[in-house]
Amino acid sequence: MIYLWAFIIGGLICVIGQLMMDVGKLTPAHTMAILVVAGAVLDGLGLYEPLIKFAGAGATIPITSFGNALVHGAFYEMDTHGLIGIITGIFEVTSAGISAAIIFGFLASLVFKARA
Repeated sequence: MIYLWAFIIGGLICVIGQLMMDVGKLTPAHTMAILVVAGAVLDGLGLYEPLIKFAGAGATIPITSFGNALVHGAFYEMDTHGLIGIITGIFEVTSAGISAAIIFGFLASLVFKARA
């Protein structure tokens, strides 16, 4: 049953993003930013963790989970190290994903030619 809920919740998040681009005429960058902020706000309100427990990968794979990771890491480090933990927590939790994006983006730029 967890696979069904993961499919439904993950698909629903993707449908929301697609509707934002098709109906709302937002650019992919705006859509991505809104979804990341939505994930951060939901985690700040304590609503994203129950969604992860309910839907599993359906909630952790979409871009909204990046916002969740930012806030979750900041809150954790704030509890551990105080105010400075807010800044360090954001980078500690998400550094692997950010580093991978930079490295693979660079490698792709070496292989493919950009359109003018």
